[in-house]
Amino acid sequence: MIVRDARPGDFDAIVRLNLESEHFLSRMAPARLQQLASQCVYLRVAEVEGEAGAFLMAFAPQSAYDSENFQWFRERYTSFVYIDRIAVDVRLRGRGLGVRLYEDVFAFARDRGCERVVAEFDVDPPNPVSAKLHARFGFREVGLRSVSYADKRVAMQEAPLVAR
Repeated sequence: MIVRDARPGDFDAIVRLNLESEHFLSRMAPARLQQLASQCVYLRVAEVEGEAGAFLMAFAPQSAYDSENFQWFRERYTSFVYIDRIAVDVRLRGRGLGVRLYEDVFAFARDRGCERVVAEFDVDPPNPVSAKLHARFGFREVGLRSVSYADKRVAMQEAPLVAR
């Protein structure tokens, strides 16, 4: 497995991976991916056997992103990298792709001098896999909110970065 920047040739796989996990993520058709790719600061894939087996997309405070969860963080913090979404191919789950992408985005945030990495995950209905991954990386809850785009509640999470 290698982690690398996503390329346009990966976009079909990214849309497919997002669809597989859409019950935890927001929809992302090809046109939406094109738009978000132009706004995000981080879009990388974990490549397995020549194909994108997972992806992670993240935004910085100055991004022109319309997500209500992103806006929630932007109203509270000035220095962060916001993990918008991560998806791992169902056939490759449990092989560490998500962990490797999180390690990489944390290194990216540190290199940018950010004070924290932020994200949210579903708590109603629960997403225990995401909760476990976030706990592994030192995230703590900084808020709970209902979202307008689905019948669910999310835990707003922050992982402060320590300078190394």
